[in-house]
Amino acid sequence: MPAVSRNDPYPASNFLVEIDGIPVKGSFSEVSGMQAESDPIEYREGTDPDSVVHKLPGLRKFSNILLKRGIVGDLTLWNWMQNTLQGTVQRASMAVILLDENQNQVMRWKFIRAWPCKWTGPTLNAKSHEVAIETLEICHEGLEIET
Repeated sequence: MPAVSRNDPYPASNFLVEIDGIPVKGSFSEVSGMQAESDPIEYREGTDPDSVVHKLPGLRKFSNILLKRGIVGDLTLWNWMQNTLQGTVQRASMAVILLDENQNQVMRWKFIRAWPCKWTGPTLNAKSHEVAIETLEICHEGLEIET
């Protein structure tokens, strides 16, 4: 049976976050920073009469992932960060999973050897009715994408 072709893109609002294969409690309002790049290395051969600059792929770099969620009283992410602050980095596999309208996985971004490097607490303001948001910045060493 051929794969179903879809004309409309998937909405960016339906996703899950897993750490070591376990869905994280609480709904995330935003995941950003999913980026990979390779710096070009330029060189010229000394015998090249045209002085053409050649380019080779250099170091691979992966941006840090930002996770934002409303405070739900779950300390799992804070405890993970607390270990880092105490000098015990706990690396984990992490995934962001895009879901379709029927809650089926349509794409999975896997982050390799992930660990928290920054936690930001909510901005509290008695005049505001906004949700209290915590932000966790995740460093990682690789990105894989699955459908």
